[in-house]
Amino acid sequence: MGKQISPSFASLVQEFFTDYMTRQRSLSPQTVASYRDSFLLLLRFAEQALGKPAAAVELQDLRPKFIASFLDHLERDRGNSPRSRNIRLAALRSFLKFAARRDIANLSVIEQALAVPMKRFDRKMVGFLTREQMLAVIDVPTATWLGQRDHLLLMLMFNTGARVSELISIRVEDVILGSTSSVRLKGKGRKHRSLPLWKTTSREVRDWLRLNPHLEVRSALLPRRDGEPMTRANVAQRLKRAVVAASAEHPELGKLAVSPHLVRHSTAMGLLQAGTNATDIALWLGHESPSTTHMYVEADLAMKERTLARLKPPEAKLPRYRPPKGLMQFLKSL
Repeated sequence: MGKQISPSFASLVQEFFTDYMTRQRSLSPQTVASYRDSFLLLLRFAEQALGKPAAAVELQDLRPKFIASFLDHLERDRGNSPRSRNIRLAALRSFLKFAARRDIANLSVIEQALAVPMKRFDRKMVGFLTREQMLAVIDVPTATWLGQRDHLLLMLMFNTGARVSELISIRVEDVILGSTSSVRLKGKGRKHRSLPLWKTTSREVRDWLRLNPHLEVRSALLPRRDGEPMTRANVAQRLKRAVVAASAEHPELGKLAVSPHLVRHSTAMGLLQAGTNATDIALWLGHESPSTTHMYVEADLAMKERTLARLKPPEAKLPRYRPPKGLMQFLKSL
């Protein structure tokens, strides 16, 4: 039996992106782009660290020491956060697991590379707006076409807790109006979910469609003036304008960095404070795992205080501390 010929690193990368990611797994263009950027960074680093062109890089070059140096480079030289570092490592790990099924001869090299750990880091406490603050942002008075669109945008944002990408992808046909109204969202990983709408939100959708009879079923529900769907930048800008206007009545808003993602957190906190369990909140937000929702439980101090109030405090009296006479003897005995 002849010696097995290993595929080149370049051919493995090409097969990973064209056949595996695109055809077999049908991953989103955003995921493919993120993985592509990770490999571009890796190969540029390899050209400097290994002194060889990208086309000459081999699978055997991906030793733990090299990978660790690459990850350090991302944090030290490029200023990436530990979270971004872990995203790049996750892309490389996915490729290595794919390569393990194509290149048996280098399995030991791949196993060693896969042993490079993710970096632990302190998670920031999640921020959110109170219901009163959120309603103040939504109810900024305006009578213009843009103002009415923005009001509906903010209502949908708070009602659903949707990601910006989900909001700007909503088409007229995605909204079901009736005795129980709902909206279909196209989530991450091409996972769709339907969420109920408040009566006030559904009524506002009806008014909006009545105001814009030219909108077709495939049209964006929240278009720009030119009829095209809003962009991420559009949404962030319009939210910022509403926050600035609301700050006149609520000055504390001017001190907060209010983003669309913060509104998403605010919806989650509202659900949590209303008694919704973490699993249901995860389904509502389109989280992969209910464990992601744990950060909202950690952030809700009011809920913790209510829990503490149900816990009966001990009634034992605290004895007064009396230091021993021989302090040196006490310390030596420890």
